[in-house]
Amino acid sequence: MVRTFVHKAQSAMEYLLTYGWAFLIIAVVLGAMFALGIFNPGQFAGQECILPAGFSCLNYFLSSNGQLIVNLIQATQSPLNITGYNCSSVPTFVLGPNIVVANQIYMPIGANASLTMTCYNNVGNVLSIQPGQLYVGTLGFNYTESATGFPHVAYGKIAVKAT
Repeated sequence: MVRTFVHKAQSAMEYLLTYGWAFLIIAVVLGAMFALGIFNPGQFAGQECILPAGFSCLNYFLSSNGQLIVNLIQATQSPLNITGYNCSSVPTFVLGPNIVVANQIYMPIGANASLTMTCYNNVGNVLSIQPGQLYVGTLGFNYTESATGFPHVAYGKIAVKAT
């Protein structure tokens, strides 16, 4: 009877040790994956700047203090004057009280211009973001066509990692 108990105890210990090592290895692998950022979806998100037809972003950079630099290319059918621009996490704030009124940037057909603006978070405060963190927001800019003088508003989406 003692011999049977010893065999059962030894079998139980081998079972626990085998599964214990397996759980330990799984925990180490999961810990390494978490440390490498595998479970952070923002790390793998692509950067993009989507504007309406006639406009495109050549380059765009976001600093951790919320300053966004966008190199805007215009390919509309007429020259235009940029009269204001802004970015925000909430589309309703884009062309509200926080809009930057520029000294009308003249853009002939096919020209590009660098626009530096302050981005705002979802409550209207200046954006503060960690380097490497993904920011998704709305760009907005006011412009007038040089030939007609008619005012227009254009909206776009931007997803960029802070540097």
